[in-house]
Amino acid sequence: MAAVNSQELSALHAEFTAQVADRGAPASALATLLDDAEAGMRVALVRKLDRSTQRGLYRKVEGFEALSLVDLVPADRGDLEEVRHLGLNTLPAFRVFEKRFCRLPEVDTARPETLAGYNFQTMSPVTGPGYFVAVDDLDTREVLVDYRRLPETHPEGWPAIRSNERGLARFVYGFMVDRLRRVSKHVTIGAAARDGRELGSYFALTRHDG
Repeated sequence: MAAVNSQELSALHAEFTAQVADRGAPASALATLLDDAEAGMRVALVRKLDRSTQRGLYRKVEGFEALSLVDLVPADRGDLEEVRHLGLNTLPAFRVFEKRFCRLPEVDTARPETLAGYNFQTMSPVTGPGYFVAVDDLDTREVLVDYRRLPETHPEGWPAIRSNERGLARFVYGFMVDRLRRVSKHVTIGAAARDGRELGSYFALTRHDG
């Protein structure tokens, strides 16, 4: 990935955060900013967003354009082909992470009913990979990332599937469901919930097409 000009990043970050904070600025303006940015700049911006901005972004794009599973794993990707979404969460530590998704075999590539995925981060050997099944929420036109469900298979090279309800994984992923909302073509914003209650933890992701 090409190096990012720090001055250009600072300018984009300032404009983006100002529009998130401006109640009169439409969500579509944020989408345009991100769609016009180069891939490396999107990653750098996403990984620069603080908790306040992520929380504001999550609220701002509620009811914006629909997000579906095919936005996370495009139809032109092969079965069990890994699609990386590079992100930043609002936890106190180990904030840089990825959600990695794939489409399972023998499904409609344009309208899959589920995706498999896991969380890639430096503490995975301790916390577990955090496997999940992602599904469309047709009522809200958003995507749910359900850690209560585990996929039955995964791509070669992914870690072994482990329960999210045992050991340290229970405290990190146990009984959790993340909700993902569209920000732009590549970028999503999510919030974590446990037992139906939002935890006040957010994360921003951008799909890596390289």
